[in-house]
Amino acid sequence: MKLALSTITLAAAISTGAAFAPSTNYARFSTSIANQLGDGMDLSGNSWKPDSEKMGSTDTGDYFPEGYDPNSAPGFAEGMLGSQASLGNDRSGPELPGMENLGADAVMMGGIEENSEIPAGMEFVPASVPDGNFSFQVAASSKGGQLEIEIKPFCMGFEDYYAAFAPGAHPSLKISPCAGRMDRRGGESTFLTIACEPNGQAGTFEGDLVVNLPEDMSKLSYKVSVTSF
Repeated sequence: MKLALSTITLAAAISTGAAFAPSTNYARFSTSIANQLGDGMDLSGNSWKPDSEKMGSTDTGDYFPEGYDPNSAPGFAEGMLGSQASLGNDRSGPELPGMENLGADAVMMGGIEENSEIPAGMEFVPASVPDGNFSFQVAASSKGGQLEIEIKPFCMGFEDYYAAFAPGAHPSLKISPCAGRMDRRGGESTFLTIACEPNGQAGTFEGDLVVNLPEDMSKLSYKVSVTSF
């Protein structure tokens, strides 16, 4: 019984050791390939090289004509004034016969005319919420007083304006100019002068100043209060 167990154990050990033994199939396969290729075959690959021994560009263009002289090239500033440089004046232009003094005695015809009067039938209705308030004082015994106000342009283009006090304002209040043209946004401000002639009367004179811009379909409204003492 012991002899049978020992035999089984030895057989298992031999089988297990054979599983980790190196295989000789690869070595035999490599030897077979080497024998088939032979010893005289060149296995180093393609040995061709260009004449320059470098892999450079072979399509470089000819950027300069034959006989090109860099010293004869145009100067850096040459041609900056364009076709007018030959006239000797960078602001002058080509002159045509009979037009050498064009503009010296020119007469402007037509153009955009600026209205100086309020169109008939225009209404001046104050807004429910005024755009500003102005107040000043005058002496009742004086010829009156004035206040200059500034209106900054807010329209996208030039707009004609018309200014007047709304109905119900004190008759001593006047505005000038009553018509003009307002500059576009970012331009010069428009200045109006509010005048009050109390004619010896004392008290507080009030009125609503309205500036209509009909082309822009908008208006400005200001509360004006003058104290006469």
